[in-house]
Amino acid sequence: MTRYTTMDSPLGALLLVADEEGRLNAVLAPGTKGQPSRPDPGWTEDPAPFAAAVEQLTAYFSGDLKEFDLPLAPQGSDFRQRVWDALDDIPYGSTVSYGQLTAAAGQPPSAVRAVAAAIGTNPLLVIRPCHRVVGADNSLTGFAAGLDAKRRLLELESPQDALFG
Repeated sequence: MTRYTTMDSPLGALLLVADEEGRLNAVLAPGTKGQPSRPDPGWTEDPAPFAAAVEQLTAYFSGDLKEFDLPLAPQGSDFRQRVWDALDDIPYGSTVSYGQLTAAAGQPPSAVRAVAAAIGTNPLLVIRPCHRVVGADNSLTGFAAGLDAKRRLLELESPQDALFG
């Protein structure tokens, strides 16, 4: 049984999705490319399993949380899982290039496009910080929820810096 809830955020209403054990499968912002924009009719609305996720996301958006500690169960190939796991190692307030993340995921430089594609399918926006991956020249590139959302998240994490203004 797939359960879901929604919560307000600076990015708009987030859709949180979990499996029957309460592990997060997805955190999606409005307009996230390649992901559902609303709950599937077969899903069950149940905010109870999401209490910790809502609490931690609220703390993150208020600047009081830098690292999430939640049970996760995103669906993806072994390759995608390795890439998504590498996202977890990018420190709060930092950015890395796609090439750096490719190396961190244990992939050769020739795999950078495949790594970028895997990042683009990350279903756990904000929780798995794909917004911290930028172009080699520090430019904002690719974010499933849009570049404005990416900019907002990076500014939230580095309010003293006008990095992308």
